[in-house]
Amino acid sequence: MAGQGKKPGGPADAAPATGAAPQQPAAEAPSLSAEAASLLGLIDKLSSLLEKSDLVELEVQAGESAIVLRKPAALVPAAAATAAATSAGFSDPDGSAAPAEPAVPISAARAVRAPLTGIFYAASSPSATPYVTVGQQVAVGQVIGLIEAMKLFNEIKSDASGRVVRIVAETGKLVKAKQPLIEVEP
Repeated sequence: MAGQGKKPGGPADAAPATGAAPQQPAAEAPSLSAEAASLLGLIDKLSSLLEKSDLVELEVQAGESAIVLRKPAALVPAAAATAAATSAGFSDPDGSAAPAEPAVPISAARAVRAPLTGIFYAASSPSATPYVTVGQQVAVGQVIGLIEAMKLFNEIKSDASGRVVRIVAETGKLVKAKQPLIEVEP
């Protein structure tokens, strides 16, 4: 009989706890949801700014918090590169060795990255020859371009030496700090 008393008492005790559980999150939800709503509102504003701009990626940092928003077009080149590596693996009879070999030349090229955010220029003026061209040898400390930031033109110098295999940045386009400008192969 005592066992029967506990069984009805157990569910009766569980019912108030169940009733209290929905009330607790509801009590916490307004402070959490106000904060979350504010954050979501900010993300929506940043997202609409990104969509209206020519940028494919937007990174915002405030203190120790950061958010990166990307357009779907920013993710397509990575998927295309993966598909190309996969198709190269299927065309080679030795399928296991083929995917590893294309990765080696890509990793052999070293990227010279932008030290600051601004507008990149490959030459000192529109009529001047570019500082570097594909196939040209560059030395450490050689000027590879200019970045205009806050109405100042900053010479960007290579931190790697070798042959230029690719010029990533486009003249007159915005580059972000740490974005690759050129790729150099030793």
